[in-house]
Amino acid sequence: MRKTLLAILLTIPLLVSSLSLAQDNPIVVIQTNKGAITVELWADKAPISVENFLRYTDSNFFDGMVFHRVIPGFMIQGGGFSPDMVQKSTYDAIKNEASASVPNDRGTLAMARTNVVDSATAQFFVNLVDNDFLNHTDETQRGFGYAVFGEVIEGMGVVDTIANVETATTKGFQNVPTEPVVITSAKRQ
Repeated sequence: MRKTLLAILLTIPLLVSSLSLAQDNPIVVIQTNKGAITVELWADKAPISVENFLRYTDSNFFDGMVFHRVIPGFMIQGGGFSPDMVQKSTYDAIKNEASASVPNDRGTLAMARTNVVDSATAQFFVNLVDNDFLNHTDETQRGFGYAVFGEVIEGMGVVDTIANVETATTKGFQNVPTEPVVITSAKRQ
């Protein structure tokens, strides 16, 4: 009984500490021409990705960019292209923080990347469903997965509206909204 009580008492500071970290997670409002999407960035789970995203946010990089890849039942992706599908220059790529303990579930934000594990820059996506096949499973190039760094805490209806816009192939890019879905601003709350 004493050992159990001691174990519980020792666990309480850890719980309070992790709750405190989670409460300190930054909130960003991504305003689009379809409505606002409010996201909590998980600095406690993906500090490199969050710092990277905030660097772009704080420099107004995302303002005027579009969600350029929209695939219903999968995800919406933005942060890399202007409405006329011109790619914007970015900072250097970051280390991939994908972790099996932070899955690509519906409503989470993850870093987009190429086939190279550590190639994420500014592009991110919102998972429309639980995309288990994007999760980290091992350290190989194929199994590394996509780093989740936050979640939509308000505005998932806006995300779903974006997911249902009409798309086409534009300038060689597939799944591009025929009417641009513009990020008018992305600001810390």
